Amino acid sequence: MLLYLADYLATFDGAFRVFHYLTLRAILGVLTALAISFMVGPWLIAKLRGNNIGQSIRELGPQSHYSKAGTPTMGGTLILVAIAVSTLLWADLSNRYIWVILLVTLGFGIIGFIDDYRKVIQRNSDGLSPKAKYTGQSVIGFAAAVFLYATATVPAETQLLLPFFKNVMLDLGWFYIVLTYFVIVGTSNAVNLTDGLDGLAIMPSVMVAGGLAVFAYLSGHSEFASYLSIPFIPNAGELVVFCCALIGAGLGFLWFNTYPAMVFMGDVGALALGAALGLVAVLVRQELVLVIMGGVFVMETLSVIIQVVSFKSTGRRVFKMAPIHHHFELKGWPEPRVIVRFWIITVILVLVGLATLKLR
Repeated sequence: MLLYLADYLATFDGAFRVFHYLTLRAILGVLTALAISFMVGPWLIAKLRGNNIGQSIRELGPQSHYSKAGTPTMGGTLILVAIAVSTLLWADLSNRYIWVILLVTLGFGIIGFIDDYRKVIQRNSDGLSPKAKYTGQSVIGFAAAVFLYATATVPAETQLLLPFFKNVMLDLGWFYIVLTYFVIVGTSNAVNLTDGLDGLAIMPSVMVAGGLAVFAYLSGHSEFASYLSIPFIPNAGELVVFCCALIGAGLGFLWFNTYPAMVFMGDVGALALGAALGLVAVLVRQELVLVIMGGVFVMETLSVIIQVVSFKSTGRRVFKMAPIHHHFELKGWPEPRVIVRFWIITVILVLVGLATLKLR
């Protein structure tokens, strides 16, 4: 939005053309989202607390979590507002990728909001039924996949890049729709499963967003893409602004969500963040690298699958409790230790993901 204003002002003073630099708008996107979080956060937390919109703790969870009952939740609303406002202010709104990523992120956020609303306001412990939640996610994910497939302008947009291999691109055809759908929905639910400890989900989301921002910038630059042997995706560079808005909003939320948390993000934040990361990875053709960088999310999801399969087939549990962060809690790790160690793992995995740019 402000890019159009800068274009107009540039007719009077050429200095305003500086706002065309993607790096400047990315930095401003981080700072804007961060500022919004800091300004709105205290008001939102007070509002949630005043309306008794607090987290309920399931009886089967670790006993150490009982003290968290009543902590304001649905704080992910703050993240979505900061991301949306910052992106709308600093991104090029003529870019179709910006609108797709915003609509998908907000769409998944609405699904999470309805689920949280039923749980904490209507006191329906089940929230949205799994069927209704998955249906909503599927509709949005499938619609985004079909739209991107139908509007692709270059072959690289629908090809699968294999990391660690130079110039190996697999033509997906219509299977691109299937892959995109599963990446968006799968990542959304993976982040949601990870959101079980103070700051555990938000910081890895910020780190992965930072890694994807690098890929977006390089993929949207023809010379860098050619040099690094990655697909050149026209207009993908603009996603850097969105990723940086997510980083700023995430760091701002972490200010209030760090242990001991003043607010939880709830499904409204977790489902939206996961969908956003999955879609950005799709748009910059780095779905497999997302599996590497988002290894913590993958690990959390696999722990649940393994636990369920093992219990149903043998009657035995592999972990003390799933997702796996609860397993380590029950082994005696203090909550901050689990959180920080998972953060450290994410730093390492993001660096490994970025290393695929040169290790080919």
